[in-house]
Amino acid sequence: MRYAIRHITRFDYGDPAAFARCNLRLKPILWSGQTLEDYRLSVEPGGHFVPARAPAGLANMVRLVVDRPTRILTIESSARVDVNRPIPMPGEGDPTLADIARMARESRDLSPAGPAAYLYPSPRIPLDPDIARWCSDELDPARGALEAGIALARRIQRDFAFDPSATLVDTPPAQAFAQRGGVCQDFAQIMISGLRAAGLPAAYASGYLRTLPPPGEERLVGADATHAWVLLWCGPDHGWVGIDPTNGIWMAEDHVVVAIGRDYGDVAPIDGVMLGSGAQQMEVSVDVAPLDTGG
Repeated sequence: MRYAIRHITRFDYGDPAAFARCNLRLKPILWSGQTLEDYRLSVEPGGHFVPARAPAGLANMVRLVVDRPTRILTIESSARVDVNRPIPMPGEGDPTLADIARMARESRDLSPAGPAAYLYPSPRIPLDPDIARWCSDELDPARGALEAGIALARRIQRDFAFDPSATLVDTPPAQAFAQRGGVCQDFAQIMISGLRAAGLPAAYASGYLRTLPPPGEERLVGADATHAWVLLWCGPDHGWVGIDPTNGIWMAEDHVVVAIGRDYGDVAPIDGVMLGSGAQQMEVSVDVAPLDTGG
């Protein structure tokens, strides 16, 4: 699949903001199964970029500085991405969860893509005993890693209600778990918390889902917005395997990876500070349009 992605963020300040500095993580990363063909970033009414480096995880980060009074700031990110990612197939020869936990502990790969950074609690995803107990029903150490991962995702998709009004961006996983509802960020955080509690490396993936479903299929939850899902490290042979607990599916050709980190704090599309006194409103518009694969 080839996609044209357009992500527009508009900030409307009640009074002109004298200064704004934003970290932008909008450019899709180089990751297995996808190729970035073209990328453009524009800002109105203007600003300048300064070098920046993502402090943790895998992200293409740039820093935008707007140093003149601005009442409306519009950031538009456009990408063209080719995705060719097969659906994982669990098999009898897959490593068990016990194997994965052992290999992760023994791994000497300390790179941003190594399993070590994703074994432990992170600022936004602490360990929680209730989440750990609930997830453990699907995480028998003797179970195959791929089979257990998709089983846990499908249990979350089945037992939790997708409700955009139930949570905020800073709602802790324990609260979303207790009320059995939330959005993709909440479901990813709950699953990651449970996996890490079992000693398994789990990362937070942020990106996009395609907007239009194939003929005869239902539209996926989370399209037309940034989406979040889970990466489970399944050993050197399988590597990082993407699992989407919001929809109970694998990460495959429907998903475009933009950034990967320990939690949302590492991968937020836009964060930063502004200097001003008025109220602020933010509007986000995302469109993921499939392109003619022959074009």
